[in-house]
Order: sequence, then structure tokens, then C-alpha cells
Amino acid sequence: MNQEKKPVVSDVGAWAMNVVSSVGIIMVNKELMSSNGYAFCFATTLTGFHFAVTALVGWISSATGYSVSKHVPFWELLWFSIVANASITSMNLSLMLNSVGFYQISKLSMIPVVCLMEWILNSKRYSSKVIAAVIVVAFGVGICTVTDVEINVKGFLCACVAVFCTSLQQITIGSFQKKYNIGSFELLSKTAPIQAASLLVFGPFLDYYLNGRSIISYIYSLGAVIFVVLSCSLAVVCNMSQYLCIGRFSATSFQVLGHMKTVCVLVLGWILFDSALTFKNIMGMMLAVLGMVIYSWAVEADKKVTKMPVFRSSDVSDGDDVKLLKQKVSKGLADSDLENSQMKS
Repeated sequence: MNQEKKPVVSDVGAWAMNVVSSVGIIMVNKELMSSNGYAFCFATTLTGFHFAVTALVGWISSATGYSVSKHVPFWELLWFSIVANASITSMNLSLMLNSVGFYQISKLSMIPVVCLMEWILNSKRYSSKVIAAVIVVAFGVGICTVTDVEINVKGFLCACVAVFCTSLQQITIGSFQKKYNIGSFELLSKTAPIQAASLLVFGPFLDYYLNGRSIISYIYSLGAVIFVVLSCSLAVVCNMSQYLCIGRFSATSFQVLGHMKTVCVLVLGWILFDSALTFKNIMGMMLAVLGMVIYSWAVEADKKVTKMPVFRSSDVSDGDDVKLLKQKVSKGLADSDLENSQMKS
């Protein structure tokens, strides 16, 4: 009997890997980039370092035979890399031009945008339970994070581009994995070199525009180098787990459950960096976690409904099936009459 091949990493393990690595890299980057830390304020270039190390790990994995390379057209990889880099760049610009409150609102808006894009591109439909859970999660995270809201034209346009490109990137990851039957790590290994090259070329100029400082003039201390290496290492795990999660779940599930990272960041920021944690934050976090639990239950309930076989009257009313059934019944009656006559004789 053919047995299904069990995945190396379970769904829970993949999600835990993504949450731990994402929260870890946020904590490391906070220390690396803050003025009280090492003041390495070159976010786009640092992202280029992340993808360069990821590309190196992918090349080593392919060279040693750990992963098998599958063909994906170069133009599709290039198109995806442009969308992904536009997402990173516009996110940085949105954070710079907008208030923290509006930046958080733009991140929350990715959930309905992803739902809308999956409905348009993949004809995916959502039950009322799933929609209600999404609203609860977004409302809870909004209570946690949104404070002041200031809007300007440039910041609004950057936020719109960031939301659109990030949503399209996450949907494309899942569609590429299904279309080309390629694993998450293999797909990441193919896109990482293109993203690394472009970010390392244009990243320093963008960072200079954002903060007025050149990465060439930055003085590297031993601690800064250690934190850059640690950030790159966590980025490899974070990128791998992101592709792994989107390949297993939907882009919508990735967005909804991804707000668990927001809750973790708030809690760790309160523990490690003495950030304020008010009653409003606590209530928002509890509401967000409740929404995530409801969302998980609603998705599983929808899966059970779709797996249940549906019997229709037309399934048993076809002419040929009725004729065959009559023949079997008549044959069975004839055989029983023959047996009875033989027993009487």
C-alpha cells in the first residue's frame, strides 16, 4: 500500500519556526538599529545582506545534494523579485513618511486586501465564521498598536504600494509552489540571489535618502558585526519558514496568524526594553488571541464541510444505473427461486 510521505516539519512546527524567528529578528534588529544600540540604520541594505546569506545557504544546499533544483522560468522569478523588493522598499518608506498609527493600520489592511485578491485571482470564497474571526483579529491588533493617526499624500501612496505588493507577493509564493510543484526552500533559493543583487545595488542609495547617512562611513564594532551576523542567520530561518507556511496554509491564514508575532513583540518589548504595557494593550492582545483561536476553528470547520460527500438524488436516478439495479434485483430473485425449488425437490 502506498503511504503518504510525512512532511519533515509539521504544520505547528513550521508556524512556531516562523513566529520565533520573526520575533527574534525584530528584537535583534531593534538593538542593532536603535540609537541606544549600534545605530546601524540601513534597513534596506541589511535586507540585502539577509537575502545574500539566504542565497548562499541555498547554493550550498543544492551543491551538496540536500535540495533538488526544479525549473522555474527566469522571467517569473524576476517578476516576483521585483514585487518582493517593491514590498520591502515601500514598507520602509511608509514607516518613514507615516505615523506609527497609520503604519499599523496599513499593515492591518493587508488581511482584507489578501482576501479580496485571493477571491479575484483564485476564486476563493470565505464563510461568515472566517470573516467574523478576521474582523475580531484586526480589531484586537488595532486596539493594541494604533495610537496616533496622521496621513499625508506621499505616505498614503507608499502605504498603498506596500499593501498591494506584500499581498501579491504572499499569494504568488503559494501559487508558484503549486504551479511548478516546487518546495518552499527551493523556491526561496531561486529568488534570493535576484533579490540580494538588486537590494545590495540600490539599497545603500535608498538608505541614504531615508536617513541621510552612508553605509560606507559607518564604523563597525565587534558587537555590530555579531548582531549583523545574528540578524542574517535569523533571516534565513525566517524566510524559509515564511515560504514554508504560505505553501502549507493560505496567504490569508498567514496574515491572520501572523499577528501573533505582533502580540509577542509587544510582550517581549515590555519585558526586555521596558516598553509601556497599558490596560488597552492587554485587552487588545486578549481580543486578538481570541480571534486567532476562532479563526483556526472556523478554517478547520470549513475543511470538514468541504470534505463531506454530498449525495444528490440525481446520483441514483440515472437511466443506466436504474436499469442495472433492476437487472441485479431480478437476477437475485431468480436465483433465490431456483435455490428454493432445489431444496423442495
